[in-house]
Amino acid sequence: MYTIGLDVHQRLFVLCILDSAGKLVKEERLRGDANVLFAYLRKLRVPFQICYEASCSYGYFYDRLQGLARRVLVAHPGAVRLIFRAKRKHDRIDARKLATLLFLDQVPSVHVPPVDVRSWRRLIQFRRRLVAQRTAVKNRLRALLRTHGVTAVRGKRLWTRAGRAWLAEVNWSTREAALERDLGLDELEQVGTRLRTVERMLNAIGRRRSGVALLRTIPGVGPRTAEALVAWIDDVRRFRHNRQVGCYFGLVPSQDQSAACNRLGHITREGPSVVRQLLCEAAWQAKARSPFLQAYYERIRRGDRDRTKIALVALARYLACVAAAMLRTGEVWRHDSPAETSACPAA
Repeated sequence: MYTIGLDVHQRLFVLCILDSAGKLVKEERLRGDANVLFAYLRKLRVPFQICYEASCSYGYFYDRLQGLARRVLVAHPGAVRLIFRAKRKHDRIDARKLATLLFLDQVPSVHVPPVDVRSWRRLIQFRRRLVAQRTAVKNRLRALLRTHGVTAVRGKRLWTRAGRAWLAEVNWSTREAALERDLGLDELEQVGTRLRTVERMLNAIGRRRSGVALLRTIPGVGPRTAEALVAWIDDVRRFRHNRQVGCYFGLVPSQDQSAACNRLGHITREGPSVVRQLLCEAAWQAKARSPFLQAYYERIRRGDRDRTKIALVALARYLACVAAAMLRTGEVWRHDSPAETSACPAA
């Protein structure tokens, strides 16, 4: 059986083919779209296994290659670079590295969810970008008011129907300011319409996923956080234990340990940032809604204001681990008493 390392670009594919003994058979450069690659692989007379690095199109290639190869693995780009540290890097060397790792069965592979889950993830990320775009428009409008010395109401009242009507009637000292205000309000309305459309679709998907309703029983976890957790955890059985979920979302501290010296730094921030942000937002709500989670938060904070962020991230990590445990067992959230917080593992 052949072992193939594949370096993927938009219109260039570099292949390194090894035989069953690990010796180089052929190196190939193919130019064109993905159909050129698939046509070349169909012509191979020997069964093969193939490996390539994850990119934005990793799911599409995985689905297509499943029908051609005996085995398909998608490598984690960051982990591959850590394994092979070299001053020389080009496509042919990258393909050879992937082929070698696959032959040795040492590929640091990533999980490839089904196409419907991948589309769900992209929609969640798209909603997050729309929220950021809406926030940017609001900030621009408030900056415009401050620039011209116009006093506006504080907080969210400015973005209610009455607040927008007031903003539309403000008299400006220049026509340019009035134009900026009008365009900002139009953009805010358009983004709001798109956001409502996306959220209706997400709500419909969430109603078909039992795990979303299950995770919403956790205090502070709303539909957006629950759906993000279910989408990115996908199959919870791929994690050996629930604590790995906190590491997957980048909510554990970086570590530099040697002999008796053990330094813990900032969190790794690996994995999907959208889930990490939602978990931190949910942690703020959770500590206010659950005495158990409030006690967990205060125990880590130790009454020190400088440890507020540390305690918040620790609580976010705890929520991620609890979510994985609930998805594994199917049990709803159990409201334990604050006295039992000592049984919870610290972050």
